[in-house]
Amino acid sequence: MNKKVAVIGAGLSGLTTAYYLRKKGIDVQVFEKAGRIGGVIETREEDGFLYENGPSTGVLGQPEAAALIEELGEACQLEIADEDAKYRWIWKDDRWHALPSGLWGGITTPLFSWYDKFRILGEPFRKPGTNPDESLADLVLRRMGKSFLKYAIDPFILGVYSGDPKKLIVKYALPKLYSLEQNYGSFIGGAIKKGKEPKTAWDKKATKEVFSLRGGLKSLVNALSEQIGSERFHLNQTNLKVEYSGEKYQIADDAGTISEFDQVISTVGGYALRQLFPFFPAADLAKIEAMKYARVVQVSVGFKKWEGMPIKAFGGLIPFHENRDILGVLFLSSFLKSRAPEGGALLSTFLGGVRKPEMVDLPDDEIKSIVERELKSMLGLTKWQPDLLVINRYQHAIPQYGIESAGRLQAIADLEADFPGLFLGGNIRDGIGMADRIKQGRNLAESVAD
Repeated sequence: MNKKVAVIGAGLSGLTTAYYLRKKGIDVQVFEKAGRIGGVIETREEDGFLYENGPSTGVLGQPEAAALIEELGEACQLEIADEDAKYRWIWKDDRWHALPSGLWGGITTPLFSWYDKFRILGEPFRKPGTNPDESLADLVLRRMGKSFLKYAIDPFILGVYSGDPKKLIVKYALPKLYSLEQNYGSFIGGAIKKGKEPKTAWDKKATKEVFSLRGGLKSLVNALSEQIGSERFHLNQTNLKVEYSGEKYQIADDAGTISEFDQVISTVGGYALRQLFPFFPAADLAKIEAMKYARVVQVSVGFKKWEGMPIKAFGGLIPFHENRDILGVLFLSSFLKSRAPEGGALLSTFLGGVRKPEMVDLPDDEIKSIVERELKSMLGLTKWQPDLLVINRYQHAIPQYGIESAGRLQAIADLEADFPGLFLGGNIRDGIGMADRIKQGRNLAESVAD
């Protein structure tokens, strides 16, 4: 426990890692490029609205996420989304349709063709795929059909990855889905069999519920920061450099101070590694940098008095095939408390993504015009007088786990083997969700302690 550890990056991965290291009594220092901690998590309050500049919700898809929130106690109170969050809308033929969740809904929905509805009956009997690099689009076409790809999977991927099903590799982008087919032979049969398997108390913590926190996601950041200790953070480190002497790591910060560490944990994006670790071999860096990131615009829109159509749902997603100018919209005030004044609404709208990256470069006025046009026509608004409108652009919003993934993961493994005491985390591996980041942070701390 006498080892000295540096964590680079004060996003959710880095904060969780540092928190669990401190619980083990390990001396840790956290270095962050920005002037604040939290990474993309940033909660704001303005004129009666509580909104997020970044992710608005998470899913309790990993037990580690629920466990962390429980550990933090009163400082970080879980808020499970209301029942309305169970409903998802899909845009087709100039109107919204509910995404079906049961057998009868699947039969009656206009989203899918009758051919594919009948074809889905044979899904449990189709052979598992044999290509580990199969794209999500190819897998869905093979097992479920074209209309399922267009009006279920494509909008889902736009909502999660802002990506393209043709470019995402199932094994890496959706490993649980990949495992269902490989381990059980089918999605439907696998889900039924897996649901009947006994679960431990630990496994049951992963309820898969949509969640936020009382007062916004900043509660998690603040609680972790308090436990780690403000004296352990080094902010505004825009020119940080790490060197390796063969036994120890030397970090030169922006003030010119050189500190020595036994182990270094990086949680930064793949695009930032070259500057941070100048001693990394170029071939390994190239494999990690081959991973693309979706560029996304997020527009938070608030109305003190909502005069559009009823929006009792998690949100609406727009298939790329429908050729609209937004990816989707979340109806945050419909399923989270105190996000807008009584009778009002808070929406989070997204533009850009992998297939329309140029939208990130549009001027604010044009983005506002697009959001006004799309939301008025899709949500029944006859006038446009929002009381809140905030635009955020993200050049590296969401990593895309594509065909380069096997090479990237091998390069990460090689670097960690070549440089003892080095650990590479962050969204370059292990998933993109909040629960994934928390699980990774806990595991990184365990690896360092071991």
